[in-house]
Amino acid sequence: MILVFGGTTEGRKAAEVLEEAGSPYFYSTKTGEQNLALHHGTVLSGAMDGAAMEAFCREKGIRLIVDAAHPFASQLHATIAAACSDLQIPAVRYERIYPPRDPDITWIDSYDDLPGVLPIPVQGAGKPFTLLATTGVQSIRRLKPLEQKGIQVYYRILPRESSVALAKAQGATVEQLCYYEDSNAIDVEADAILLKESGISGGFVEKVEAARAKGMRIIALKRPELSLRHCINGPYGLRRAIEHLLPDFFPLHSGLTTGTCATAAAMAQTARLLHGEQPAEVAVLLPDGETIMVPVGYCDGYAYCVKQAGDDPDVTDGIEVRASVQPSESFQILGGTGVGTFTLPGFDFPPGEPAINKAPREMMRANIPENVTVTISVPDGEEIARRTFNPRLGIEGGISIIGVSGIVKPYSEDAFIDSIRKCMQVAKASGAERVVINSGFKSEQYLKSYYPDLPAQAFVQYGNYIGETLRMAHELAMPAVTLGVMLGKAVKLAQGHLDTHSRKTMMDKGFIQQLLAEAGCSVGIDDITLARELWAKIPPQQLHDFARTVVRHCLEHCKPLLPDGELTILLIDDNGNIYST
Repeated sequence: MILVFGGTTEGRKAAEVLEEAGSPYFYSTKTGEQNLALHHGTVLSGAMDGAAMEAFCREKGIRLIVDAAHPFASQLHATIAAACSDLQIPAVRYERIYPPRDPDITWIDSYDDLPGVLPIPVQGAGKPFTLLATTGVQSIRRLKPLEQKGIQVYYRILPRESSVALAKAQGATVEQLCYYEDSNAIDVEADAILLKESGISGGFVEKVEAARAKGMRIIALKRPELSLRHCINGPYGLRRAIEHLLPDFFPLHSGLTTGTCATAAAMAQTARLLHGEQPAEVAVLLPDGETIMVPVGYCDGYAYCVKQAGDDPDVTDGIEVRASVQPSESFQILGGTGVGTFTLPGFDFPPGEPAINKAPREMMRANIPENVTVTISVPDGEEIARRTFNPRLGIEGGISIIGVSGIVKPYSEDAFIDSIRKCMQVAKASGAERVVINSGFKSEQYLKSYYPDLPAQAFVQYGNYIGETLRMAHELAMPAVTLGVMLGKAVKLAQGHLDTHSRKTMMDKGFIQQLLAEAGCSVGIDDITLARELWAKIPPQQLHDFARTVVRHCLEHCKPLLPDGELTILLIDDNGNIYST
């Protein structure tokens, strides 16, 4: 059993990760005011001291604590650390992602440093110095001494009765209080603003920008330093930490993409070549902004990372992805032995380029600031590639280095469909007006921008199981469903294939030609390898007609599966443009 301390954005994300497992857990907040729709989690409210926490853990058989509480909840962090030490159970800290500290901001270690960085007004010398404090209602008592020095302080707090009552109890007047109507807007005129280093999810960057726009001096209270052994800053890292510390919690374990392995190996060899370092693991920045620790190894002339497929059946499981590095005038990526070459158009890069996709290349550039030439190679890659679809796709000489998210979610048909069902149940329980089903990371990001007001739980990934997911929506009496689909799956779905996995069906050029003819498009497609090449081939003025034709055929096959609900199908191109009927 797992106990999560949340009440934050990170706590909500932690709950989403744990919900995927289908295993029971506890989610604790101090106030109980965070609105969560949990299917497998039990919500607790109220503060716990050390004795209460240890007693609860013993009674409920807690084997792991996830500390996703606010970074400034120092007492809670200390209590969790002490309880885990006494109980001999691990703790995982779900930390926020923080931007680099801006040297133009005045950084302080504690409230006690404020008198030394603020000008002390001279009595009778004109307008008093004003400070807007956004550090929370609990900090008012720490800031009251500034008023005694002649500084006028405004306190920005949450518009809750409990917060207002606590503020007044600490001596704040009604005139001094302002509220978070818009968390990033600043509607008070002041000479300076006091912020907590609250990280990206806490709106720190936006608050700094808003303060600068008003010409305010910015003072920031540094976050407390934590010394937990297991520290992560994103959902993939949390899942991998739980899989390592509590292997039986998730029925299937995740893995790493070849792109992540190539990035890790390149980072390790760069550190070795340019800095004389040989770390046993490197912190790889993933496309979603989080970092995960990836183990690496070294041999003469190269570093390597062993591909971990987790419980996803993958012919590349256990292979070595190697990287050699040379100093260069610019950053370059080359393909070595065992890495395939694009021989046909339609991929991220033209024929003749190594089969290293766009996302892995961007990961390597983001993780390696130095100008070097990186050569990626895979022993036995050419042999392994014969057991993949690469030869059929026109990728010759080896495997592809791929991966959009950097992480491989485990694949098992029954388990994956069950996980979709759990996500759909959570979406239903969230009370969202609509559930948005989509194929994966890329399409989901576009759809979240299209539906910015929907909660995170309303977005469910179907992978390839479109038909199964729509049947679930019908069983759960979902009133409105949006199906987001990209062209590769859409042309299969338009033909009636409700499971779009490449093991079940391949792109049918004859059917695509029928779609084009029906839309009035005269386009030759004999040379295409992937359906998405159509976006570049079809004249811009005919794209909408073609897209509407595809969507209409998709609706013909999908609508019968959701007879009582409203179904919207959105076709998404590679740039995030969205088409419907």
